[in-house]
Amino acid sequence: MLNRRSLIAGLGLAGACAPTILRAQAGSSQNWPSQVVKIVVPFTPGGSTDVLARLIAAKIAPVLGGPGFIVDNKPGAGGTIAAAQVAKAAPDGHTLMMGHIGTLAFNPALYPDLPYDPIRDFEPVALVASVPNILVVNPEVPAKDFQEFVAYARANPGKLNYSSGGQGSAAHIAGAYLAYKAGFEAVHIPYKGTAPSVVDLVAGVVQFTLTGGPAVLPFASKGQLRALGIASAERASFAPQLPTIAESGLPGFEAVQWYGIVAPKGTPRDIVDRLNRAINAELATPEFAAVLERDGAVATPRSPEAFGELIASELPVWREVITQAQIKAGG
Repeated sequence: MLNRRSLIAGLGLAGACAPTILRAQAGSSQNWPSQVVKIVVPFTPGGSTDVLARLIAAKIAPVLGGPGFIVDNKPGAGGTIAAAQVAKAAPDGHTLMMGHIGTLAFNPALYPDLPYDPIRDFEPVALVASVPNILVVNPEVPAKDFQEFVAYARANPGKLNYSSGGQGSAAHIAGAYLAYKAGFEAVHIPYKGTAPSVVDLVAGVVQFTLTGGPAVLPFASKGQLRALGIASAERASFAPQLPTIAESGLPGFEAVQWYGIVAPKGTPRDIVDRLNRAINAELATPEFAAVLERDGAVATPRSPEAFGELIASELPVWREVITQAQIKAGG
């Protein structure tokens, strides 16, 4: 999850965990939005998806006008419940979803009877941010770097537990992928959200996780967790001292989360374009980008077409990973 306290303070938000309507302060042109626009978040409050949705809502509501925006959390089944509901919603621009690599790229490989199709059922609106996953361990794990961690894990098959925000979550997929590629066995312990999974990692209930930097960097900076590597292609500007997992002994390894707004298929193009322009304008501001980067997220403004191409390109990549690593949504 993103560091809610610093993000909210940075943008002057209040009540981030309450579905508060963010009132628009400027009039709108044409007829949209003619009612409250709902941004559905397929996960519990407090995680990266939720915080990003609230940040975006707070900034674009005054620009787009209308009655305002509301963030609606609908967790369950790895995001499939919310995504299926949004896919069937009226394509009038008043229902959106903060999509995620899980709901839009993992789930088709995890759920054989998925009740929606990421390509067929949604209009890509705007890619918002990318969050590189970071490997962190509890300080009790006797490993000072990635190579020592792998050696320890291989020498103790099945004795290390790794946490995630739930079955089929991004951290679940990333952790299983890491174990598969590095050749060790570990036990997955799912939680109902990223926050409790990190709390138990700090407490030593589990030994490691591979999840978004915003959720773990504050703990690593205080010595409560030890960061061993980042799963991006290159070192991150927000943590330049942290080596990539690829350069640390696992060439080609990469696991980066991404987030973006989608709308039901058939949403008018002019509405999609207005949303895209408003979101991209905010992402391009130094203030917004700085708030994200400070907590391990990177602003990623793109056109609707470019966001759609990303979704299409990620689907086969993660289907292969999930198949090869034999990852199941139920375990």
